[in-house]
Amino acid sequence: MSKARDLANFVSGTNSAITTTQIDDDAVTNAKIANESITINGSAVNLGGSVTVGETKPTISSISPTVITNDATNITITGTNFVSVPTVEAISSTGAITRANSVTFSSATSIVANFTIATDATYFIRVENNDGNAVRSGSALLTVSDAPAWTTSAGSLGSNAAGSSVSYTVAATDATSYALQSGSLPGSVSLNTSTGAITGTESGATSETTYSFTIRATDAQGQTADRAFSITITVGINNSGQFN
Repeated sequence: MSKARDLANFVSGTNSAITTTQIDDDAVTNAKIANESITINGSAVNLGGSVTVGETKPTISSISPTVITNDATNITITGTNFVSVPTVEAISSTGAITRANSVTFSSATSIVANFTIATDATYFIRVENNDGNAVRSGSALLTVSDAPAWTTSAGSLGSNAAGSSVSYTVAATDATSYALQSGSLPGSVSLNTSTGAITGTESGATSETTYSFTIRATDAQGQTADRAFSITITVGINNSGQFN
């Protein structure tokens, strides 16, 4: 007697037991019962075809971007086995859960979740399909952090005479570094990329010049903020030329 018929007879009550000789190893995982039926509560149920035991769970491989501010932001989640339209949540290390404002289903491997998260922290991402199968990222993939905020007003930092010492400091909250993004500083004047200090002895301009430049502040999460400034170098009577 075939193993499939043994199984059918067991369920309908013909046999009292199924032994290991009747079911090979791993046969339950992908059992195939062709043209057989079993009786459940007196009714015959046709089992023709194949029966697969197991569940298909979604997976998460990456998100983009990985760092956002507290404002509403779209996050693309890449993975597998997404089913339209899943529930997406951000879970902090404290257990606080923020549900996505909206979820857009792109494909079985890509969805877009829009989040507004008020608290700066790192977050795990959880995706749950409509059938209840779910996955949570193995690590905190998302960082919520405020971008640097400039505390130094844009515009002119001041005026200095040609050949004099120049000393200014620009600052932005949470900034860990500063960089000259565009424009130029007066001659022999430089920017300290760690502190935001602009110092040096001007190299000796021969005419009044306004130097315009943009400095970029960057925080520990790689977020940036730019601000435009200027410094004017003036030339006194001794350096301006002589009329006869």
